[in-house]
Amino acid sequence: MSETLSVTGLVATTPRHLVTQDGLPITSFRLASSQRRFDRNQNKWVDGETNWFTVTAFRQLAINAAGSVSKGDRIVTTGKLRVRDWDNGERAGTSVEIEADSLGHDLTWGSSVFTRTVLVREAEPEDEPAEAEPERELAGAKK
Repeated sequence: MSETLSVTGLVATTPRHLVTQDGLPITSFRLASSQRRFDRNQNKWVDGETNWFTVTAFRQLAINAAGSVSKGDRIVTTGKLRVRDWDNGERAGTSVEIEADSLGHDLTWGSSVFTRTVLVREAEPEDEPAEAEPERELAGAKK
């Protein structure tokens, strides 16, 4: 199963960041998502069941997530849903994963400060003077 969805929730584990031998950055963490609903009989808001996801980010998103997301943060993530059955010989189960396309703080619960990532490419010698100046200006500019 592979569907695209958006999920809000609480980062339940400290994000784990690693770089593979091939140089691929990966960041992953567990996300707890509980939906609240208004119970008319009790005349109050109540928590629904909690859904648990493993969120995995790759490449630049992984690098940015590792420096931006912490355990306890409320986030929004969008990505591909992956539901897989597993069996390790002793136990069997189902894992529910989100391969993140994007993620960020859920501003319903607080405020956030955004810092744009400036990607610097290696310039060829004849390009260097023309390219170096705009990159310096962008690095200091707030967007």
